[in-house]
Amino acid sequence: MYDVAIIGGGPAGVAAGVYAARKRLNTIFIAETVGGQSTDSLDVQNWIGTPHISGLELSKALEKHLHEYAGEVLTLKLNERASRVAKIPPGFSVTTAKGTYEARAVLLATGGTRRKLEVPGAKEFENKGLTYCASCDGPLFAGQDTVVVGGGNAGFETASQLLAYAKSVTLMSRSDFSRADATTVATVTANPHFTGLQYTMPSEIKGEGFVSSIVVKNSQTGETTEIPAAGVFVEIGMLPSTELVQGLVTLDSIGRVVVNAKNQRTSVDGIWAAGDCTDELYHQNNIAAGDGVKALEDIYFYLKAGKGATAAGAAA
Repeated sequence: MYDVAIIGGGPAGVAAGVYAARKRLNTIFIAETVGGQSTDSLDVQNWIGTPHISGLELSKALEKHLHEYAGEVLTLKLNERASRVAKIPPGFSVTTAKGTYEARAVLLATGGTRRKLEVPGAKEFENKGLTYCASCDGPLFAGQDTVVVGGGNAGFETASQLLAYAKSVTLMSRSDFSRADATTVATVTANPHFTGLQYTMPSEIKGEGFVSSIVVKNSQTGETTEIPAAGVFVEIGMLPSTELVQGLVTLDSIGRVVVNAKNQRTSVDGIWAAGDCTDELYHQNNIAAGDGVKALEDIYFYLKAGKGATAAGAAA
C-alpha cells in the first residue's frame, strides 16, 4: 500500500508529486496526460519565472520534473485514467483500466474541461483565434478586436483583462448581465472600448485559416449580426472531472469537490483535492500548483502523525 496516490497530471498534481518525492513519501502518480488545460495554448505568459512558454513546452517541462524523482519512492503510471476511488481499510483503492492501486491518502488533481462552444466553425477554429484561456492567449490579441462569449463572472473578468490591451471587446450573454458581480459589470461596461450584448447567442465562427468574425443572434428580436473579430474567448463554464469520486466526497451543485481552503481537505478524512476539480474561487496554473503543494504538506503531516504511513513515509 502506497502512502499517497496522486491522481491528475496538471500543475496541481505535478507540484504535489515533486513535493511528495522530496519528502520521501511512497507515492503512486496516476495521470492520463501531463500538462493540464494549458497544453494547447500557443504562448503561456503567466507561468511564474517563465515569460513565454508554449503549452506543449510547459507539459514537457512538468513531465521532465516528475521523471527526476521517478523510481525509488515515486511510481509513475502515465497514460492511465483513474475511473474510481473507493474507501477500503485502512485507506483507499484507485481503479484504472490497467489495475487497482491502494494508498493511505489520496490527492485528487483531476482538473476539468472547458465547456465547449458548439456552433459551426467553433471546432475548426479552436486555437486559431478561438480560445478557452484568456490568461494564456489574451496578450496575443493586443490591439485587435475581440469577442467574449459568456455573461457570468468569468466572462466579465475575461473582458476586463482584455480591455487592458485589446482594441475592443464585445461581450455577449444569453440572458441579461445579472449573473455577474454588479460592481465588475459596472466597471467593465463603463469602458469606452466595451460593447455588451444581452440576450445574444453565437451562431457561427467565420474565417480563413484564422478567425475573422462571429455571427450572433438576438433571442428577443431574432436579428442576426456579424461582428468582425480576431479573437473569440469562450467562458461558458467548466465541467469538473470528478466522476471517480461521486458519492464518496461532497461535491457542489456543479460537481466540483468541496475543500477546506486552508489545507485542501475534502469531506472525507484521507482525501484531499487541488486545482480545477475543486470549488476554488480562482482557477489558474500557478494557483493550482500552490494548492497542490499545500495539500501535500498537509498530507505529509497527516501521515507522519500516525495515520498509517509506510516505511518510506514514516522515515521522512
